[in-house]
Amino acid sequence: MLKVSRQPSGDPEIFLSLQGEGNTLGMPTAFLRLAMCNLSCSWCDTKYTWDWQTHDQDANTMEMSVHQVTDAISVFNSQRLVITGGEPLLQQKELASLGANLSQLGYSIEVETNGTLTPSADMMATVNQWNVSPKLENSSNPHDGRVASLAIEAFQKMECAYFKFVLVTQQDVDEVERLVSKYMIRRDRVILMPEGTTASELSNRADWVAALSIQHGFRYSPRLQISLWGNTRGR
Repeated sequence: MLKVSRQPSGDPEIFLSLQGEGNTLGMPTAFLRLAMCNLSCSWCDTKYTWDWQTHDQDANTMEMSVHQVTDAISVFNSQRLVITGGEPLLQQKELASLGANLSQLGYSIEVETNGTLTPSADMMATVNQWNVSPKLENSSNPHDGRVASLAIEAFQKMECAYFKFVLVTQQDVDEVERLVSKYMIRRDRVILMPEGTTASELSNRADWVAALSIQHGFRYSPRLQISLWGNTRGR
């Protein structure tokens, strides 16, 4: 069984939208949001998937079989799926089965992960793109919890893995540079993105994040979903 995020309506958080971030920005995409995470980012905008101190777990999660999730995704007119969270790789045994089902149906699958867990061979076999977002000091997670060398090294070897870093201040790029250098990550696979859950927050950071992207030879990503719909669940 997969532990899936539940929308306020009671329905699972499985929906059709546009990819709002990263390498496939703007593409029509089905989304599956899973519950549970092994980190606790201070600025996380999906705390309802893991923070059971302030959110009711029963009200915000539900269990679904791989077959049920496959059927729910199949109703959408898109053969691109983004699996997000939470941290999807906490449930990778079940996800590998889901990925195998959807691959047979012709789906292209992206997984968004914080880069602390190494994917299994079965999981890697079904994923077309990895959106890896290692957390920086600005997330308030301890270093040993948010930087997992073995996992980052595994993703670095995958041509289909892109590394997205969330910036809160201009000084955050120094930490990005240290990680890029240490793990020998290609610059064309590094994406800088401003932190923000409102259009005004993103706008205030967009100029200097874009300037840093140019200066350091990295890619830039907005948060298109915030600009279009605000911080709304299921969009």
